[in-house]
Amino acid sequence: MKARLLIVLQAAVIVAAAWWIYAPALHGEWLWDDNTNITENPLMRDPAALWKIWFAPTSLDYYPLQMTVEWAQWRLWGMDTLGYHATNVILDIACAFLLWRVLRKLGLRLAWLGGLLLVVHPVTVESVAWIVEVKNTMSLAFLLLAYASWLDYRGRRDGVMSQLLDSRSELKSWDMTPYLLALGFFVAAMLSKASVVMFPFVLLLHAWWKTGRVSRRDAVEAAPFLVVSLALGLVAVLLQQHRAIGAVALPLGGPLSRAAVAGLGAAFYLWKFLVPAGLMPIYPRWDVDPPSALQFLPWLAIGGLAWFLWRTRRRGALFCLAVFLVNLAPVSGIISVSYMRLTWVMDHLAYVSFVGLIGLAVAAADRAQARFRVASIVLFAALAAVLAAQSRACAGAFATARVYWTRALAGNPGAWAAHYNLALILVQSGEFPEAIAHLERAVALNTAYEAAENNLANALSQTGRYDEAVPHYESALRLNPGNAVTHYDYGLTLRSLGRSDEARDQVTEAARLGFFDRQPGK
Repeated sequence: MKARLLIVLQAAVIVAAAWWIYAPALHGEWLWDDNTNITENPLMRDPAALWKIWFAPTSLDYYPLQMTVEWAQWRLWGMDTLGYHATNVILDIACAFLLWRVLRKLGLRLAWLGGLLLVVHPVTVESVAWIVEVKNTMSLAFLLLAYASWLDYRGRRDGVMSQLLDSRSELKSWDMTPYLLALGFFVAAMLSKASVVMFPFVLLLHAWWKTGRVSRRDAVEAAPFLVVSLALGLVAVLLQQHRAIGAVALPLGGPLSRAAVAGLGAAFYLWKFLVPAGLMPIYPRWDVDPPSALQFLPWLAIGGLAWFLWRTRRRGALFCLAVFLVNLAPVSGIISVSYMRLTWVMDHLAYVSFVGLIGLAVAAADRAQARFRVASIVLFAALAAVLAAQSRACAGAFATARVYWTRALAGNPGAWAAHYNLALILVQSGEFPEAIAHLERAVALNTAYEAAENNLANALSQTGRYDEAVPHYESALRLNPGNAVTHYDYGLTLRSLGRSDEARDQVTEAARLGFFDRQPGK
């Protein structure tokens, strides 16, 4: 009875912590990709949406399960963000409970502390408070379900193997249901977000951890997971290359530069796990093309740590470190991803890989409690409280788009995307001088930013600064000559300057490009 009551109390602490942390963001506004994915996505209103989501995708990524959930939420909540945010919080709580369950199956006495740490850690806030990152919470939930089912399967398989070695035991049937469940949950995780693609390698690492080797049977059992991983992972990569990135040049450089980014990123996330301070939406990007010798030091440090754990026979700790590093691989810079036009690292990219570090932290907590029971309990409680308070402050940044982008610029004044997005908010509120200043900064930081050039020209034109608007319209059209809207707006500005012939040419070009077909009221 006492054990059950303790479990209920522990679960209540996780639930209460999650809702307290995210209370400031529950009515938070749409941010960044939220509009592209939901509010401005024609699929949300398309009668054939589900067919197109699954079998004729037009989005930048193939995450049909995530898109299906967003489609269903659009019909439930519409433009009210409360339902979307609440869904993310509920999924985060589910992930915490599932991680608790997995760590318990792995033999950790303080497994519930892992679930709590997932909820209260500030780096995980971005994955929960940002509506569109429902793909993160969904994919991790399915991944943990897959791992839990896999552990059940391994337990039953190993039990049958032990019976074969003991002739006195009555051989029981080998139930494959957990294996099939694990495979099904992994497919669901991949259809939510492809960043869980490394799970087959986690299964092989688990086999090595438990037995000291990877047998042929282990490889055969992991093979179907690898097939799913390769198939859906390849789809994700192709869509990123051809749709999300397109012709945009990413400053990743060659293999050495990418290796430097991967090492620096791993060290960055490890440090943020230990010291989650200075978090921001867009981190400054390191210059790695070409890389310096110092930028490879993280790999030396990681290699040294791995060697130490190997030499001291701490296979469990080495397994946790490997899980962290392996799950970072898809977002490490080895493969080009569209967000890298802004930064090399983002908090939500570590949501899945942090599971390995959380496992390591819980294992350390188990040892500490065994030796210093009272002191460790006080320390754990204080640490959880501090992290929860910081996470709540981070969640507050998601309350409004203005607060979000202002905070982004406070941490990284060189974030051109933050300047641009804040400027759009200022334009909507009629604060044109401030908006123009941010747009000018955006085009100075990114000289190939067509949208910023266009909006800067519009803002200057709306404030009567027609002469200043002209060069920015021309820059926007050099970057994208086929933008009918820009041609039309430029024509209006030229007309205001009395340059009627040029204005007529621009409006004519806008008409040729179909502007009036899309804007019947013009």
